[in-house]
Amino acid sequence: MEDTPSTARSQVATVNPFQPPGSLNLTFLLGTGRCGSTLLYKVLTQHPLLGFPTNLDDRFGRLAPSLRRLAAAMHQWSRPGFPPKRVRPSEAQTALAREVSPLVVEPFRELVAADVTPWLARRLSTFFEDRAAREGVDHYVHKFTGWPRVGFLLEVFPQARFVHILRDGRAVASSWTQMPWWRGHLGPCGWHYGPLPDAYAEEWDRDGRSMIHLAGIGWKILMDAYEHARMSVPPDQWLEVRYEDLVDDPRKQMTMVLEFLGLPWTSRFDRCFGRHRFENRQVEAFRHDLTPGQLALLNRSLGPHLGERGYTF
Repeated sequence: MEDTPSTARSQVATVNPFQPPGSLNLTFLLGTGRCGSTLLYKVLTQHPLLGFPTNLDDRFGRLAPSLRRLAAAMHQWSRPGFPPKRVRPSEAQTALAREVSPLVVEPFRELVAADVTPWLARRLSTFFEDRAAREGVDHYVHKFTGWPRVGFLLEVFPQARFVHILRDGRAVASSWTQMPWWRGHLGPCGWHYGPLPDAYAEEWDRDGRSMIHLAGIGWKILMDAYEHARMSVPPDQWLEVRYEDLVDDPRKQMTMVLEFLGLPWTSRFDRCFGRHRFENRQVEAFRHDLTPGQLALLNRSLGPHLGERGYTF
């Protein structure tokens, strides 16, 4: 299949109250963190018709797309179809905080439409529109982890698409507690997600206030936010992918994602996809990383949320 932009790019009009209509097809890849979003982001951004921020954006800001094109022109690609060496897809948190606002990067609660100001909307629109223009693409994807921020993003980009990748909450909780960025050890007064809802605070107190339990409750808080977000988005703008399904049948899941975005499975993407390894050895790792007591506690706490998402326990 030929990589022909004129036949591969879908045109979706953007109705934005803060700026003139544009033609950028914007997709946000969302996940809790430690959920497989980096894997999906890495594979997806190998598509030749898709633009995305990289680690260069944090260092060089708006110059990053030009530097990427220069690197490609100088034949500094790691191998055909891949970004240049040392260039990788990024959430560009430093760039977003600098060029838009720290509010977008690390809010203590879910961001909603009421948080959008004309000033913020202009800066956020410029962040993505400018980069897409410099890269010469009309499809652009950005990854957010933590809170979904869907109400906030839809207020600025009403036609945006959202791909939510989720993972077994027990695996997420176990992995969070192993990360240097995890602040759950500070408790709800110092972690990422603000005060605990009353029912979850009572649950945590009743069961001994363990750290792994708090991580599990954090996953539940985010799942509640993602479920609310999903219900607020038109069905044709929301796609949900399970990490376990992605590593079990990556071609099927990636075909579904590309179809959702209106992008073809090109020959170049196929070559890149074929070189990627999908390993499922981490799917059940939490069963070995947690004690039987910790696993039983998470099963009790997360049971309903897990069952609703097709997980057994």
